[in-house]
Amino acid sequence: MEVFLAQPRGFCAGVVRAIEIVERALEKYGPPVYVRHEIVHNKYVVESLKAKGAIFVEDLSEVPPHSVTVFSAHGVAKSVEEEAAARGLPVLNATCPLVTKVHNQGKRYMSKGRALILIGHAGHPEVEGTMGQVPGPVTLVQSVEDVAALSLPADTPVAYITQTTLSVDDTKDIIAALHTRFTDIQGPDIRDICYATQNRQSAVRDLSKLVDVILVVGATNSSNSNRLREIGTEVGVASYLIADGSELNPEWLKGAKAVGITAGASAPEVLVDDVIEALRRIGPVAVSVLSGREENIEFRLPAELTAG
Repeated sequence: MEVFLAQPRGFCAGVVRAIEIVERALEKYGPPVYVRHEIVHNKYVVESLKAKGAIFVEDLSEVPPHSVTVFSAHGVAKSVEEEAAARGLPVLNATCPLVTKVHNQGKRYMSKGRALILIGHAGHPEVEGTMGQVPGPVTLVQSVEDVAALSLPADTPVAYITQTTLSVDDTKDIIAALHTRFTDIQGPDIRDICYATQNRQSAVRDLSKLVDVILVVGATNSSNSNRLREIGTEVGVASYLIADGSELNPEWLKGAKAVGITAGASAPEVLVDDVIEALRRIGPVAVSVLSGREENIEFRLPAELTAG
């Protein structure tokens, strides 16, 4: 069986940075280090950090006084930052710099008096963080239908920002609907969309032309991993989201000559290897990596972790 690996796949620079912040904090300050929310949406990553002494909490009230606290890659609301400051918690902010960029764009648009619209998924931690960072009301839209239902007058000065784990393709119909609906509208440059989301989705489209089945390695609560599986399905290839090799169902491979594998931005390469091993237990495989976009972006760590 031929196995093709999408390129790029797996960890993006924001995820690498977030995990490194927790690991370096554990080295520098010793365990435990408290992390608000899953640092990234992947059980394997979370469990391996727990084994090193990280403790994951959903609320800052669970963090003991003066304990080193890390904010997850998804970002947090201003109220969470203020609560941490009021309690005197030493904080390391692992918010992805691309998410911070969205926060700043939203603040800038609002400071110019524009009504702010956020394109994203309700309940996603990044969306909650973004809505809580902007000092004023933010309207969330998830679909073209949501745009049609907006009660703002057509001549309202509006601006939009988007959740970073949505690609240009995911948002283009909603953005087009906003431009049709409003006469005075601004939004970020298309280049400001998260590069990693776009690259992984483009790679899945390339992969889909060569394979009979697509396996997406990622967590069920990972927005970008779910979207990769949806894209495979949309283009007519049977696509499955699996956490690791243990979830591989041999029935999926009946009659398949070529299998494609990709991984969400929060899934480590070790889990891709695990899926390949699971395929090998079914029969011989020949693995090749597609040529794709090389990613060489690195984000700086917080100064307190890089000082001597």
